[in-house]
Amino acid sequence: MSNTALNRTEAYRIPRNIVWHEGLITKLERWTLNGHRSALVWITGLSASGKSTIAVGLERLLHMKRVRSYILDGDNVRHGLNSNLGFSEEDRKENLRRVGEIAKLFVDAGILTIASFISPYEQDRDMIRSLFPADEFIEVYLDCDISVCEARDPKGFYEKARKGDIKNFTGISAPYEIPTRPEVIVNTAKMGVEACVEKIFSFIRAAEIC
Repeated sequence: MSNTALNRTEAYRIPRNIVWHEGLITKLERWTLNGHRSALVWITGLSASGKSTIAVGLERLLHMKRVRSYILDGDNVRHGLNSNLGFSEEDRKENLRRVGEIAKLFVDAGILTIASFISPYEQDRDMIRSLFPADEFIEVYLDCDISVCEARDPKGFYEKARKGDIKNFTGISAPYEIPTRPEVIVNTAKMGVEACVEKIFSFIRAAEIC
């Protein structure tokens, strides 16, 4: 573990004189106002498996159904909130820890939150799952063979990773641990975007979230 990661970890262990301040409006009251429940839809998969595309499609469908939703995208949060983090295993963990806490606040605010992150380690995904009640966390695994992802390679990352220009690249020089208990699996190599979105939305409806 790097010194930076060690310092960050130690900082979390320092006792702080803080107390959670409860508001007067409950999550249930926000659900009643919205006309639907909130939850976190966590989309995981290799780079170029379609995470951002499917997240955008799902958000669009939810918006059409008058469901309040918002996307937390892996690249987008690294432009601001997590711009100081790299792609080491330690920084990936911290990246997801921050996102998990932000998503928890969004869900508490009554927003159906969609997070699209490679999130290659099951331990990290389980850590985020543990932040939510069982019926408020939906893990969606985008099952797409790396050969298909590499053939797509819309950002040219796989080519750079093969050349060694990008270090710690998931699927090439860093591992991806396939989810063992996802709520939804969609094969983005065989299914179109609309079909993938409909499958995820069908699960959300069956779970009586909206």
